[in-house]
Amino acid sequence: MDFGQADLPILFDVDVCVVGGGAAGTAAAVTAARNGAKVVLVERGISLGGLATLGCVFPCMATYCYDSDTPYITDLNKRMEKQGVPPLLGVDTDSYFGGGRGQYVPEYLSFVYDEMCEEAGVDILYNTSLVGAVTDGGKIVSCVVQTIEGLAKIQAKTFVDGTGDALLSRFAGIPVEKGSEKTGRNQPMSLRFEMGGIDMGKLYHQFIIKGVKERGPFDKLAEDTLRKKGRPFLQFWKWKQNEKFFQDGVARGELTEDDIVYIQAFTITGKPTVLSMNCPEMPALNFSATDTVSYSRAVTFGRKMMHRLAGFFIKNVPGFEKAYISREASMVGVRESWRIRGKYYMTDKEYTDARHFHDAVARTAYPIDIHDVNLDLSKKLKKGEYYEIPYRALVTNEISNLLVVGRCASGSFAAQASFRIQPTCMSMGEAAGIAAAWGLSRGIPVNEVKWEEIPEETRSYVSK
Repeated sequence: MDFGQADLPILFDVDVCVVGGGAAGTAAAVTAARNGAKVVLVERGISLGGLATLGCVFPCMATYCYDSDTPYITDLNKRMEKQGVPPLLGVDTDSYFGGGRGQYVPEYLSFVYDEMCEEAGVDILYNTSLVGAVTDGGKIVSCVVQTIEGLAKIQAKTFVDGTGDALLSRFAGIPVEKGSEKTGRNQPMSLRFEMGGIDMGKLYHQFIIKGVKERGPFDKLAEDTLRKKGRPFLQFWKWKQNEKFFQDGVARGELTEDDIVYIQAFTITGKPTVLSMNCPEMPALNFSATDTVSYSRAVTFGRKMMHRLAGFFIKNVPGFEKAYISREASMVGVRESWRIRGKYYMTDKEYTDARHFHDAVARTAYPIDIHDVNLDLSKKLKKGEYYEIPYRALVTNEISNLLVVGRCASGSFAAQASFRIQPTCMSMGEAAGIAAAWGLSRGIPVNEVKWEEIPEETRSYVSK
């Protein structure tokens, strides 16, 4: 269908249209509005937050470097603390896998996001899906959305792609990549869930504490967090000490080998008898995040895995005797799908060389976290080291009024495996919102905006 010629109603005519209300898109919308732009935010679900609220992705991973919190993140933390929740995001410089940070209650987070948008004057379109884009002269003129009333157009001066799958970018003709450069496969997807009715004390004392000397620092830190700091944070996963426990479940026919590839769980602040299950993980060899049929089959496959895991825990793990599935994710946990080729293309060298940029919009030391695919890094960042993400990775040569934020920003498979975490996505979104509003106020297309020329007091991040 030629949407350019279609006689569709114009739903909004705004300064900035953000497509995708996840971590990055929400940050972009709120920040652009706070900087004086008229903004509409398009979200296909009925909750902002993306995987954090709809995908049961808990907790947020930390950036592991100092001074990475931006004004938007600081504000979000304060709002969450008012809801009785510890800081949502922040720095953990002691280890790559620390406890006590990144906690939130999904239901509170979606409420706070609504509040932030309302205060900033952002119009949210829920249950609205992007179905096309109209371009002319190297610009996006409008995007086409499916609403409960039918098809409609949204006109804007600047557009932000926060879809996670580079959907708006693909509709606009931006070159994209997907999957590993070596195998072509995407990172594996997860279908996360929560289990309630768990006796945490029994779980800790009769299952988790066993074999503590033989476990890694991740699990030991969780124990220290619970014992010494008194925070309501506890986690377990499949480690060497208990691997036979899960293998025996496979031998008995209660689990499959796929089920036990990755098992991890976290307690949730404010839900004292609930564990957030960071599993099951659907095998990347069998399923693709960029193939519609494969993606759909992965959901069915993952749901079967979920129920096998839940049944196994209830039958075999102390503390789970009265447990039940209390929540199933309403969004598949996609780690990686499509990525754009922007003005700057990040690779693993940004991480390994701890590169800094004159137009940096974010900093992070989060590792190159690839599930399923082994990547031999010759160097790990030392404590205090970090790398930066340049503004140029958010803009393209082909479309002058498009910003791309979040996990679909410009970078290689390995680079994306580091910058895909929620705090970094928020920082990218915040920078996009600032650049969009600043560029519009001066008549500068966003792909010609020079981040370093925006006044320091306006920028969310200034390279040190």
